[in-house]
Amino acid sequence: MAERETGMRLTTYTDYSLRVLMYVSLKNGEKATIKEICDSYKISRNHVMKIVYELGLAGLLSTSRGVTGGILLAKKPEEISLRDVMLITEPDFKIAECFDCGESECPLVGNCELNKTLNTGLKAFLDVMGRVTIADLVKSKGTLTRLLNLPGF
Repeated sequence: MAERETGMRLTTYTDYSLRVLMYVSLKNGEKATIKEICDSYKISRNHVMKIVYELGLAGLLSTSRGVTGGILLAKKPEEISLRDVMLITEPDFKIAECFDCGESECPLVGNCELNKTLNTGLKAFLDVMGRVTIADLVKSKGTLTRLLNLPGF
């Protein structure tokens, strides 16, 4: 039997949110625009606008409107962990129905090693994501800025 790739799937919203934060970080304090981000990643303006708005509310982005407006990180990239972003952008981390023990009809609720194991795995995943920051994701600044066609870089 062929080996299957496995893993937990994050939402597209989380993926795009991390990309937006990476892009803005790569601008090194210069304001980014929605248009630049959309053009670089080939993603919809509506998606990016919603992400920028919500990450602004969460205190990760700072935004201003107008001719001189744009998007900046509200924190240093070293202060934004992937865990922080995922806890904002993911609706939940229920890997299986039994994560909601109160809603599950499973007869093993409260006595299940599967539930305990899945919770342990989720905690380990979030612990690792808590140690990785936006700064870590953009270490290869030269390559990334070239691949994203960042204006002026």
